[in-house]
Amino acid sequence: MARYETLDNVAHKDLRVVTRFGAEFGDAMGMVPAFPTEYAELQREYPIFFRKDPTSGQFQSVALLGFDKEENLFLQGDRWSAGYLPGVIARGPFLIGFQEQQVDGQLRREPVIHVDMEHARVGQGEGEHVFLPQGGNSPYLQHIITILRGINDGVEAGRVMFAALDRLELIQPISLDVRFDATHSVNLTGLYGIDRDRLAALDAEALHGLHRDGWLEGVYLILASLNNMRRLIAEKQRRLREQPETAGAGERSN
Repeated sequence: MARYETLDNVAHKDLRVVTRFGAEFGDAMGMVPAFPTEYAELQREYPIFFRKDPTSGQFQSVALLGFDKEENLFLQGDRWSAGYLPGVIARGPFLIGFQEQQVDGQLRREPVIHVDMEHARVGQGEGEHVFLPQGGNSPYLQHIITILRGINDGVEAGRVMFAALDRLELIQPISLDVRFDATHSVNLTGLYGIDRDRLAALDAEALHGLHRDGWLEGVYLILASLNNMRRLIAEKQRRLREQPETAGAGERSN
């Protein structure tokens, strides 16, 4: 169970974070949340889709990592085989929380960094130092702060962007039937994508609105990202050739 604490350079002066990868750190997952602020980097290596939160009914974009709930085809031993690491992976045990603080005489909700002290990456004997010996932020922590800012901005941007795309009915359900070889296939359900036909049919006013609000570029980045399905399928096929005893056809619901 997670145990979050507000990050503090006194209480956590010896804190270190393991930065290698592996299933033991929670990296064996078939998809991760994706944010508009990282689409430009993600679309070079990961297919980007949408899924709907069953509770709120709101859309969230995701980067597909594999064809099963716990299959990460970018995970190779303790290495991540991609040039860009999705923000939710790169942040490790950290997240942004909010505290009420006095700022210029006014009580405000200010963002602060929290760390999950029960996270598998957290320790004191191995990994990157979070703080310098004199108490300042380490280069690693400065990197984490940049990542967290991007995620925080991305969450806010995503809410507005996905609502705009949904109003225009551009987000539509898709079903992906993928055959890897003569005996192995999978059907991915529960995913959504950008409907190219509906996008092409938008009138000038709607297109201008998407461009004006900054969402049109993201739409095209999502569409471009789908070319990465070839890479993902090829890696799955390679692993199947190395493990011929793997079970055959299946279905995955997201």
